[in-house]
Amino acid sequence: MPRRLRYVPPGGALVEVTCRTLQARFLLRPSPLLCEITLGILGRAQRLSGVAIHAFVFLANHYHLLVSAADAAELAKFVGYLNSNLAREVGRLHAWKEKVWGRRYQAILVSDEEEAQIERLLYLARQGCKEGLVADPLDWPGATSWQAMLDGQVLEGTWFDRTAECTAQRKGMEFGARDFASPEAVVLTPLPAWAHLSEESRRTQMRALLDLARAEAQTIQIETGREPAGREAVARQDPHGSPPRSQRSPAPLVHAASREVRRAYREAFRIFTAAYRRAAKALQEGLGTARFPEGCFPPPGPFLRPATA
Repeated sequence: MPRRLRYVPPGGALVEVTCRTLQARFLLRPSPLLCEITLGILGRAQRLSGVAIHAFVFLANHYHLLVSAADAAELAKFVGYLNSNLAREVGRLHAWKEKVWGRRYQAILVSDEEEAQIERLLYLARQGCKEGLVADPLDWPGATSWQAMLDGQVLEGTWFDRTAECTAQRKGMEFGARDFASPEAVVLTPLPAWAHLSEESRRTQMRALLDLARAEAQTIQIETGREPAGREAVARQDPHGSPPRSQRSPAPLVHAASREVRRAYREAFRIFTAAYRRAAKALQEGLGTARFPEGCFPPPGPFLRPATA
């Protein structure tokens, strides 16, 4: 069984989802068209799955989402739809014929603690600033939720129906680039820890987090003596290129503010894992008593060969 199951506790949870491109290539390099496409796919994936989106940022070689999902199946449906469609559009846009994602997405639970949730939101806001690319999270030219969280603007993208385009092409029909396009909106839900706050209070909190990200960018600029690369430099990146070094660190099982909560999540996951392994062993031994825990993806059954005469 994999070390990291796509596990969401019964009743749903806040989850940070992240996924990186193959070899950290800049295949998600921001552009107005890719931003429009990304928002369209994200909005459609949300509408079809029912996942609540709290915040997101798409960088040049990876993305981060803060979402709430009812269970692991809902989360898998959402991310699967997002990744598969975005990969096809990126390949089409950049003439990239290999796979786009380096590995399956990572889903990390975020505890109910307000400190843990705000810390993850700040982490997302810092993206682009901590790398010295932009001085302000609002300057990032890719798809983000920051402006909408500040002023409540509607996040709308475009869904391009490639199936309809293919059908029309096979019939010899002529059509324009947007004849089979339709708008899709991304609906933002307040962070669970901020759900009780007024809209203005949430915006005040968001402005404070963005100020922290700007202050960090300024500190990096002073320490390194280098100005941020800026939006234009980001847009000039070769989408087939990759950074000279890509920093990676092991993903935790859960983002929590206190040791007690972290231990509780780990214990729940330990019990879940033990139950899964017992069921998997029973299934392997051909026992009819294999009972997998709720909220998991049981392995597929074995191939049944036809009887020989």
